[in-house]
Amino acid sequence: MTGSWTLDDAARVLRMPTAADDKYSRGVVGIRTGSESYPGAAVLGVEAAWRTGVGMVRYLGPDRPTGLVLARRPETVTVAGRVQAWVLGSGTDASERSDAETAALRAILSGESPVVVDAGALDLVVGAPAPRIATPHAREHARLRAALGLRPEVGRSDGERVAAAAETAAALGAVVVLKGSATVVARPDGWSVVVEAGTPWLATAGTGDVLAGVLGAVVAGVVAAASGEPDFAAAAAAGVWLHGRAATLAAARIGARGGPITAMDVAEALPRAVAEALRRE
Repeated sequence: MTGSWTLDDAARVLRMPTAADDKYSRGVVGIRTGSESYPGAAVLGVEAAWRTGVGMVRYLGPDRPTGLVLARRPETVTVAGRVQAWVLGSGTDASERSDAETAALRAILSGESPVVVDAGALDLVVGAPAPRIATPHAREHARLRAALGLRPEVGRSDGERVAAAAETAAALGAVVVLKGSATVVARPDGWSVVVEAGTPWLATAGTGDVLAGVLGAVVAGVVAAASGEPDFAAAAAAGVWLHGRAATLAAARIGARGGPITAMDVAEALPRAVAEALRRE
């Protein structure tokens, strides 16, 4: 199946909390992102996860981003413990990663919890046994395809991007979220969707870090609520839709044609996007 993703589709993935819920039943996401060089990525991803409606965020990272995360979101837990999904790699550089950090990331990618793999952790995604949602942009996608022995060059049309993402997902054995103005979500069995919600104002630094946090939160919530095998591709598509819708809402506050927004503006608009979807559900 190939199609587009809509508000109604996103609504079917999300779940309204009930009086019987606690923080664990709403989902716990572990976030291991950010670095001394790029500490803001950790803040943006954690902010986005909280604003998407997850029950708990655990952040594990270097001292500087940890301090900034706690200053912005003091409810964040900064010790290891139970999680239902992970987010790795945002705001990190594989060339600067220590052996100890590589070992820690590989351990997570060898576990049973689903992992959103972004940016500086994408070099570790090939062959990892954990359920994975890889989130490359075009240049990262080319490198990932080369690592898989696939032709790196991909055409720019939607059809070419869908076909390439599906091929990558099949070779990787994981969900692929190929980011762009129209984002493609593909899973290994050939299912794919194109998510076009969003605004050109979304093309700004840090919004990919926000998307990673949204994806981790939605996936953790799906795992917490699942009675059977979770559909991580549908969860990823819902997360992409929420991210784009939040950007549109943030830009629309400036005027009818939108206006400049920052990544934090997108994160702060996420509750309204989630509320729209839950109203439809």
